[in-house]
Amino acid sequence: MSATATPYGLKPVNEIGGLPYAGSTRQIKIASGYASNIFYGQVVSIVAAGTIEVVTTVGSAASPFPAGTIGVFVGCTYTNPTTKQLTFSQYFPTGTVADDAMAYVVDDYNTLFQVQAAGSLAQATLGSNAVLNAAQSTSTGSTTTGNSNTALSTTVATTSGIAFRIVDFVESTTSTVGDTYTDVLVKFNPVAHSYNNPTGI
Repeated sequence: MSATATPYGLKPVNEIGGLPYAGSTRQIKIASGYASNIFYGQVVSIVAAGTIEVVTTVGSAASPFPAGTIGVFVGCTYTNPTTKQLTFSQYFPTGTVADDAMAYVVDDYNTLFQVQAAGSLAQATLGSNAVLNAAQSTSTGSTTTGNSNTALSTTVATTSGIAFRIVDFVESTTSTVGDTYTDVLVKFNPVAHSYNNPTGI
């Protein structure tokens, strides 16, 4: 049972129709010297410069994701400025100076992501909309594991303008509906994903 808060960001699981997630990603440039960690499982966006940055809003109608929100970060490559070796990393370390830094992003808007809620979610929340529990930042993750600690809010709504739709609950030996910290499957709502959002960057 998920009785302990152990948020892990958003993990790609499968497609909305049930097909398994096959590992497909898109590589998008990270600006050299970008001054923020980007952790595995964080929501990211393309900014005006054409590079990837961490989304620092929660995805509510009052604090929406930017128009360039493209998906979820799942690692990167860059030439280590000290060793001069190509590095494959779970996260992008803040301030890394590397002209070849590339993010791997799950950008398919039909992907379902597993995420832990910051509290209990009952069966009645299925089909509701939800936002991130807190804004992501350079510190919302672990530089040891490289993983995000982003969680989903337990405040749900039916209104439009909210980032995620709760599609299903994770049922396993360690997770079930209504756990103290419920694991759920979510997808991006059209308003929150760049490929569905008609507003350009």
